[in-house]
Amino acid sequence: MTHYWYAVAAVFGLAAGSFLNVVVHRLPRGLSVVRPRSFCPRCRRPVSWRENVPVASWFALRARCAGCGARISARYPLVEAAGGALAVAASIRFGFTVDAAFAYAFLMALLAITLIDWDFRIIPDRISIPFIAAGLAWSFASPRLGFAESALGALAGGGGIFAIGEIYRLARKVEGMGGGDVKLMAMVGAFLGVRLVLPVVLIASLAGSIYGLALLRKGGGGKTAVAFGSFLAPAAAVCLFAGERLLSWYLGGF
Repeated sequence: MTHYWYAVAAVFGLAAGSFLNVVVHRLPRGLSVVRPRSFCPRCRRPVSWRENVPVASWFALRARCAGCGARISARYPLVEAAGGALAVAASIRFGFTVDAAFAYAFLMALLAITLIDWDFRIIPDRISIPFIAAGLAWSFASPRLGFAESALGALAGGGGIFAIGEIYRLARKVEGMGGGDVKLMAMVGAFLGVRLVLPVVLIASLAGSIYGLALLRKGGGGKTAVAFGSFLAPAAAVCLFAGERLLSWYLGGF
């Protein structure tokens, strides 16, 4: 019976991933995520339900619009598949509980932020601010995280990133962290609690440093902008599942 519910979670997640593609495409462009219905960005032709079945339609259409023949990016089915995989992962980690619902919503918000920040170098307030409130609400609905720890996490996450950005700005005379990164980390702290704020920043900094070094090797300048939110968000997802174990392993080394 459990396997049945995992299948239900996967189907729900695939559908949520399909909607997330709409959010990622439209939200940073200032478009409604509700209307009109899905359409081809090139020819503006509405997409029928048969052409909008998660993952399967991309293969059936051979990655091309049925109207104008424009190529459909592989990112669409990958995001849909990620939506399904994250739904199953949240169910395995938290069971079929309200915790899983909050965790899944958090994961999908992180995925949207990763993609939008990577493409546009912005983190929409319409995602981060409501999810700060959602993280605080989760602390009331779940015994895993008290409200005080959630609130302190939001303050430490947002405040810590703001302080790092100010120090960088004073030292390098360029903008270090945007307001979007501050609100993202407040959201992360609200969901994960104050204990996991530092692990998120450390993992993101390591990944961002590796990426920055790769850019330098390709000829990028030392002041090349890096979408740090695209590293913070995946690091937060890692810490949602394994943060306490990573923290225990790290502290155990001292």
